[in-house]
Amino acid sequence: MLRKIDWENQLGRRLRLHDLHVFFAVVQRGSMAKAAAHLGVSQPAVSEVIAGLEHALGVRLLDRSPQGVQPTMYGRALLKGGTAAFDDLRQSIREIEFLADPTAGELRIGCAETTASAVLPPLVQRFLQEYPRVALHVNNVVATAQQWRDLRERSLDLILTRYVGFDGGEEDDLDIQTLFSDHLVIAAGRHNRWAHRTKIDLAELANEPWILTPPQSYNSVILAEHFRARGLTIPKASLTTFSVHLRANLLASGPFIAAFPGSVLRLNADRFSLKALPVDLPDRPWPLCAVTLKNRTLSPVAQQFIDHVRACAMSTVSATAPAQKTA
Repeated sequence: MLRKIDWENQLGRRLRLHDLHVFFAVVQRGSMAKAAAHLGVSQPAVSEVIAGLEHALGVRLLDRSPQGVQPTMYGRALLKGGTAAFDDLRQSIREIEFLADPTAGELRIGCAETTASAVLPPLVQRFLQEYPRVALHVNNVVATAQQWRDLRERSLDLILTRYVGFDGGEEDDLDIQTLFSDHLVIAAGRHNRWAHRTKIDLAELANEPWILTPPQSYNSVILAEHFRARGLTIPKASLTTFSVHLRANLLASGPFIAAFPGSVLRLNADRFSLKALPVDLPDRPWPLCAVTLKNRTLSPVAQQFIDHVRACAMSTVSATAPAQKTA
């Protein structure tokens, strides 16, 4: 049985950030020798630090073999907690820097391509005009699961997502703030034969050439729900893609139909000569949210950006929300 560790006497006065830094380097490099070369110290010095940590904790942190080292379950626990501690320390340093100069800092944002290409540009432009010394890093990978991992591993500061919830309570460690509620609209090019109609029944579009997003995407899920609610077969896709630009270009020059978040259509309608078709769809809010970690110190730059997006989004919401039905 693991003995109880006396934090004050055993670790509080012995454990140093330098020791954790050395431990992280050994785990990342997979060997004492490689860690020593990376840190610019001797291998015995690295071995002494690891031995000191293991003695202080009373457990083996690394399994040694001729092929290198691997963290034990105790080592993985220290790695997890130490990573969070170092990240909070970095965030604190950033906060101090921000307080000293409120116009400087950096922010790492994860979001889907539809958000990065269609919603972010005007918001980012205004934000950087107001805070020109802030550096934004946007990672717009499609794989949402990868972004959740990046957020939890602290390589992202926040995620902008059209959040619809997890199954199984996987969001317990996340702070989710709704910035605005979007809505699905059906669009075509302004020269499309449907663009001149004043009213269109959804059934009339069932056999048109559709450009759809992949079936698991929320865009396609909502669209499928609308068709099923009318007892209609889900349209067959002429093309399946996440790319906003590809969809918009094909709509502008061809007979295609596609569904977009209302904000995406509004911000691209003039550029690509697109038009929302007058199809009466049930109101289904589709919120854009800012997701951060609950137990992570949120940098002032991140909070400033979230507040900015929420404030600037009001014009997008008012322009894309579906019209109220009248009796």
